Amino acid sequence: MEAGPTLDATDLSRIAPEGEDRTFLIIHGGDRARVLELLDGVEVTLGRSRSSTIVVDHERASRIHARVVRRGADVVVEDLGSRNGTRVNGAKILAPTRVAGGDEIAVGDVVAFVAMSTRLRRRAMVGSASFFEDRLAAEVDRAIRYRRPLGLLMLRVEGGTTEAVIERIAGVLRRMDVLGDYGPDELAVVVPEADRAGADAAARRILRAARGPGDAAAHIGLATYPEDGADAEELVSRARTALRRARAGGGRERVTAAPIEPTPELGDLVVADPQMMRVYETVRKVADTPITVLVVGETGVGKELVAEALHRRSKRSAKPFVKLNCASLPETLLDSELFGHERGSFTGAVDRKIGYFEAAAGGTLFLDEVGEMPLGLQAKLLRVLETRTITRVGGTKEISVDVRVVCATHRDLDKDVERKRFREDLYFRVSAFTLLVPPLRNRRGEIRLLAEHFAREFANDLHQPTPHLSPAALQTLEAYAWPGNVRELRNAVERAVVLAQGPTIDRADLPDKIRDAGGATAIVPTGDGVDVRGQLAEVERAAIVAALEACAGNQTHAARRLGLSRRALIYKLEKYGLKPPPAKGE
Repeated sequence: MEAGPTLDATDLSRIAPEGEDRTFLIIHGGDRARVLELLDGVEVTLGRSRSSTIVVDHERASRIHARVVRRGADVVVEDLGSRNGTRVNGAKILAPTRVAGGDEIAVGDVVAFVAMSTRLRRRAMVGSASFFEDRLAAEVDRAIRYRRPLGLLMLRVEGGTTEAVIERIAGVLRRMDVLGDYGPDELAVVVPEADRAGADAAARRILRAARGPGDAAAHIGLATYPEDGADAEELVSRARTALRRARAGGGRERVTAAPIEPTPELGDLVVADPQMMRVYETVRKVADTPITVLVVGETGVGKELVAEALHRRSKRSAKPFVKLNCASLPETLLDSELFGHERGSFTGAVDRKIGYFEAAAGGTLFLDEVGEMPLGLQAKLLRVLETRTITRVGGTKEISVDVRVVCATHRDLDKDVERKRFREDLYFRVSAFTLLVPPLRNRRGEIRLLAEHFAREFANDLHQPTPHLSPAALQTLEAYAWPGNVRELRNAVERAVVLAQGPTIDRADLPDKIRDAGGATAIVPTGDGVDVRGQLAEVERAAIVAALEACAGNQTHAARRLGLSRRALIYKLEKYGLKPPPAKGE
């Protein structure tokens, strides 16, 4: 992809003076994002031709494929009779189409996001909690798709988020940033294209603006993709934890990054469902063996807790428990993180560095999302498991390592092996013993216990009495399908503790998507001959089919409707053998 004069998409506030109305295209394609300003009345074309403003070197792009024109406050995109069409927000356009800030235009493998820098429109960016959740999920999907960083900020202003406070905060945001309500006196901000340093800088600008000329205390907790999480629920959880720590630290203002999650005591684990009891009984039996264990389950079910239990019940418990998310790093960096590197082995390697295998010496190395590991590194990991030796990047010396490896994944590795996405020999090695952690919807007897546990935990953190959950709230929680599993429940209860006005958490304090879904699905009581798991699967399958039909086959829109990420929806389509209908216009 090529384009005219562009800027790195890092901080539009540098090129958009305060109060000035300007419009940009943030163009994704290739190894980085670029920003192209849309000048009033100037036509921007996209296509394979070198005469195009944005050159799209892709087989699905026509020579002159589409054009974008800004006329005053209006931005219009038009397909120029291309063979494969132009998409706006995932749907083909059949006529000139007006777009607004945040909309995406897709041509071939290039996606351009519309961004508008103007203080006059800033207040319209403040959305409800459900709006914020939808946008966060969409931005996480984009970050994953284009391997771009993403920041999430949770902000609390003591004394209230008044109109004046919100306007000051909006005034220092970029147009691509997403500002939403999270609870009383709390706001949430999604900061696309921001790594840890960029998110921290944005947080400090927001903090100064939030305090304004008064003396109100303001605190921010931040989390970033991919360092702190690879899905929306995990980022919210980490940012909320950081916010609680920022407030506990005192002072009139404070920014705190997501901390390392504390390891829970085994006595803190909530285990009541017979399936989970069997999982932890198996953990007890295999913990003190050297066998490699694969923990399988959906995102958010608690695979890391199972891995920690394996470590803490073993003779290695006094040694390190080291965690690495294989989905959070590119291949070159993951290689260095796993095995270490020698000084001078690559640009920036100014010192020798030991990797995770050496750091976990004598203990346990937990490789989360091992199914996301690139094939080249899979071969290296297999060799380490077979020889118990590593070689640092840029080195030649083999180093012996005494490490127990536990892996986890939400993927179906059997299918990945069939599709040549995961090495069969490595699969046999890491799955020597497999533990399946069931999803929360299949262990509904734990929902109430977990919700009450989280309510106590968050109330203690906030130094307030523990609220109890009303029967209506509990019924709603137990009727929801929990696509985000325990992590989603934890976030929902934390938000409810913040929202609750008094000693009781009621149904109205729960997130909109949980209230809307609660009670919509009848759960058949367990009994002899009743296949509850099969019934739930049929309900979920029917819900996915209905959502796809309602959204004309658009997977992104259907995922939002179901409260899932797009990746989770694709996984479930594969799980149930569903082929989505073609998107409208195809």
